[in-house]
Parts: sequence; C-alpha cells; structure tokens
Amino acid sequence: MLLVQNLGVHFAGNYLFDNVSFRVNKGNRVGLAGKNGAGKSTLLKILAKQQDSDEGDVVHEGEVSVGFLTQDIDFERGRTVWEEAGRAFEQLNEIQKKIDYTNEQLTTRTDYESEEYTKLIEDITVLTDRFSILGGYTKDAEMEKILFGLGFKAEDFHRQTDEFSGGWRMRIELAKLLLQKHDVLLLDEPTNHLDIDSILWLEEFLQDYPGAVVLVSHDKQFLDNVTNRTLEIANKQVHDYKANYSKYIELRQERREKMEQAQKNQEQYIKHTQQLIEKFRAKASKAATAQSLIKKLDKIDRIEVENEDVHKMNIRFASAVTPGKIIFELENVGKAYGEKQIFDNVSFFVNRGEKIAFVGQNGQGKTTLARAMVDGLNHTGSIKLGHNVEVGYFAQNQAEVLNEKWTVLEEAEYASTEETRKQVRDVLGAFLFSGEAVEKKVSVLSGGERNRLALAKLLLKPFNVLVMDEPTNHLDIQSKEILKQALKKFDGTLILVSHDREFLDGLANKVFEFRDGKVKEFLGGINEYLVERKAQGFREIEASSNQPKDGENLDVEVKKENELSQEEIKEQRRIKNRITKLEDEIAGFESEIASLEKKFETSHSDEDLKKYDELKLSLEDKMQEWEEWMEKI
Repeated sequence: MLLVQNLGVHFAGNYLFDNVSFRVNKGNRVGLAGKNGAGKSTLLKILAKQQDSDEGDVVHEGEVSVGFLTQDIDFERGRTVWEEAGRAFEQLNEIQKKIDYTNEQLTTRTDYESEEYTKLIEDITVLTDRFSILGGYTKDAEMEKILFGLGFKAEDFHRQTDEFSGGWRMRIELAKLLLQKHDVLLLDEPTNHLDIDSILWLEEFLQDYPGAVVLVSHDKQFLDNVTNRTLEIANKQVHDYKANYSKYIELRQERREKMEQAQKNQEQYIKHTQQLIEKFRAKASKAATAQSLIKKLDKIDRIEVENEDVHKMNIRFASAVTPGKIIFELENVGKAYGEKQIFDNVSFFVNRGEKIAFVGQNGQGKTTLARAMVDGLNHTGSIKLGHNVEVGYFAQNQAEVLNEKWTVLEEAEYASTEETRKQVRDVLGAFLFSGEAVEKKVSVLSGGERNRLALAKLLLKPFNVLVMDEPTNHLDIQSKEILKQALKKFDGTLILVSHDREFLDGLANKVFEFRDGKVKEFLGGINEYLVERKAQGFREIEASSNQPKDGENLDVEVKKENELSQEEIKEQRRIKNRITKLEDEIAGFESEIASLEKKFETSHSDEDLKKYDELKLSLEDKMQEWEEWMEKI
C-alpha cells in the first residue's frame, strides 16, 4: 500500500532520516516509537505527502487513499457538526446534487416523449444505482454511529462547530476521517482529546479497520490494544518490530544489550588499532601499514546506542516554605451550569504531603473542581486554603498562555526566580530543549513542545502544592517518564487529574472518583483503588461508569451503591471531619511535648515541668477521644 524507499531528510546538514526503507501493508496497525524530536510527526507528514523528503521517495501503490489526522485544524465558521461531518462524503454529495437537479428537471419538464427526457430517466437510474453502491442510503446511520462513538449527543448534531472547544473540534475532524474509509489512516496523537469511553470505542473501530493504520501515541495501553507492529525511529534509522508496544520494549531491550556489547567490542578494536597505528608510525618500514590501518578506521560505521535512562536525569521541583497541615478544606461544595448539576455536597480535607488522583469520565467535574480549588471558579459551599500554601497549577490549556514572541529560553528565564535561574538550562535540557532548541520561538513550537515548556516552567518556581490537569497530554513516552520521576521526588502536596493509569501508578496514595454527580474517596494508590472496585483495569472502571439518565434519582443510586442513607452519609462525613481535627490537635500536643523534652536535655523550670504534665494529660484525653470517634466509623 505504502512503500518507503531510501528516505532521507536533513536540516542544516544534519540528517533526521538516512536511507530509510520499509513497507506498510493492508492490515498493518503500526505504532511509531522514538524519542521526542526523532521525527515521528515528520514521517507521518511525508507518508501523507504533505512534506517532501530530501532523498528517496514514498510510493502510494495503486490508487491508495490516505487520510491524515494532524494536531492543527482550521474549521470554517457557519457549519453545524452534522454538516461538517457530512463533508466526508464528497463524492456522494456531488452525486446527490446531480440527483436533486435531475429530479427537479423530471418534475418540471413536460416534453415526455423527447430524447432529452429519456436521457434524464437514464441518468437518474445510473445516479441512484451509483449512490446506493457508494453507501448513500446508509451514510446518515454511519455518521450517527461514529459521532455517538466519539462522544457527541444527538442534540449536538445541529450546534455550530465554533461553539465547541478545540478538543471537540478535533473529534469532528477524526469523525470525518473515519467516515471517509481511507485505505491508510495516519493518526497523530488521536487520543489526546478523548475521554475513556471514546478511547475504548476508537480502539474497537481501529481493530476492525480493513485498511492500514499508522499512528503516534503516548498512550501505551492504546498502542498495545491497537497495534501489531512497531517502527522505532532511532539514530536516523527506522527499526521494524513485528509486535505491539509492550512486546517491542522487550525486543528493543534485547537488541540494545546486543548493540552495547557490539559497541564495546568495536571500541576495543578501535583502541587496539590506534595503538598499532602509533607504534607503526615511528618506523619508516611500517608507514604504509599505518596508513592502511587509518583508512580502515575511517571506513568503520561507529555503533551508537541512545541514552534512554531518564532515571539518571536529576531534576526536581524547587523547594518552598512548609505549609500548615491542612492544605484545602472543602465543605458541601457544588457546581452547576444552568440547570445541569455537575456535582454537589462535596466535602473533604487535603492534608500536607498527600498525593491525590482525581479520576472519572469526562464531564463529571474533575477539572471544574480543580479550578474551583485553585482559582476560585464560582461554586456553592466553602473551599478554604491553608496557611502558607503556594499552589502551582498546570491547566489543560496552559500551553496556550505562553508568549509567542519569546524564545524557549526567554520564557523559562522569565518564570524562574533568582535562586533557580542558574538551573534554567538544566531543566530545559531535561525536557528535551538543548543546544539550539532553546533559541526557538514559542510561535513555532508543536503542541507537545509547548506542553513540555509549560511543565519546565513549573519546576523553576517554588511551590508546596501542585495541581495538574492532564499533564501528560501531548507528551511523548520519555517526557512523561521524566515528569513522573520529578513528581516522585516532589515533597509537597500533589493533586493529579488524569486518565493515565500507568502515570498515576506510584504517584497517588489517595484516589477521588468522580461519578454520577458525587465524589467518592478511596484510600491507597491507584492499584488499591482498582482492587477495591474489583476491576481488571482502569479503563474498565471508567467505561462502566455510565452517565445518569434524565430524571434518575442520583441519591437512590448512591444509597444502592453504598448501602447508606443520606443521613448516614452526612454522619460519616461529620465523624471523619472530627477525626481529622483531633489528629491535628494531637500532632500539636506531640510537637509541644517534643520541644519541651529537647529543652530538658539542658535545663528546665518548675513551670516547664507543670506544662509538660498538663500536655501529657491533654494528649491522653485527645487520644482517648480519637479512639472513641474511630469506633463510630
């Protein structure tokens, strides 16, 4: 279907690809892998013939139709979702226009015996047959199926496209691409703006797709479920693995170990040869031999092994002042847009040092609650910020607020403090901006590069609380791992809104699930959460969380799930709040007692001894009260 022959691409004399050849056949589900900047998106553009190569060629064998989903879209205003999606059927739309015109002629003309009228009858027969063969009578059903699958509701079909966010417009573009039934689909980060239900639907669609698929994605599980082949771009070459992503990682490690051994053997050979050259140079009789060895060395292709160990990248978030024990205190928080209640009666504490994950389907209010906590988005109920709390917030549109006129380095330096300014280049390097890349203008950066720059800026200011909304969107797999390692070393409080189970694993020690207008707390990490919900996978949980139907009593559903009445739920909440406050008081007494005991090592007064005894008694009383409240749970 697609044949790549001796492909070469270079910029300023440096090769991005050199002498690359491979074929994409029908039924192939190909995942493109490689470090950021390796050329994955460039290769997709070349396959789509939207960018020329410097050497070699891409051959579309036969009449191959290629569809390409990019991250850059440009909709014309004035069309509805249905009209925009319908543009996928260009040929059918043209035939429909001819059918309408011909029918109008047949209706209005009266020269029934003429040759022209007979020709019109023949034309309408041919046109309707062609229309039927191309699926004209089933296209509306196809459009509904794909739009519903990508998360649109029937009432959305007649809304203007410019009423939707960029993420939803991307779904419309994806819908058009799938409706066109191309022989080859080229997809650049297709899951970036999809919720879990839409991702699951797209996986099934692509698994059954009759043509070929080539895609770039940072979602490992999506790659595993869809692909049966992986092309790795590394060291200007493309390495072909007949396996999905997880199996490719295993095979690549085996290949890497062999390359490292070959590199070591080559280095020993080169070292030995160089020693011989130095030895023979000193003797006139051996000068020719020395020159021969030099030529032999010049012809050797040096084996290069990419450094992929992100764990060695020692980057961490800047230190900040220690906040109070309570970071956020939420009481009966709710949010509605018009008559639609997103969530209600949300009450919980966020304590210092907690690592929390917000999980659940899109539209359940994860981002809304995060914004209410950070920037005071209008809500009902109370949200209190603790003492000395300094919040760093990464929003899904964070990359859109960068200064287009500045360079990467200028943007990062502006975000830094006096203490962190000397670390700017190291932090940028960790997020894959090094050398000349730091002088690139923000205006020319890709979506992934903008996200990485916005994340790098967060490391250059001292925060003791981080709230991050889908931080892995647009990040490649290596950049995601760099961020995860930095967050593991972050000693502050962390709240993550994410669908990415692998990213959350090891980062979160508490999970808040947003479901059916309620927020439910699970103690433990993401894996403990999965066990408690008796689910095999994170996606299975989110996919089973159906939206409530019109008129459905959410309180009844919550009672059925938890086997508790609303009064019992409120009582449980009151008990938990009291326990949290008692724990704070106990911590205060313990701190004062520890201070006095340290003081006693050098000196003490009768007043100190009296205070010490009083604190001990108070501590015992609070501990007793704490045990009584715990029994009520």
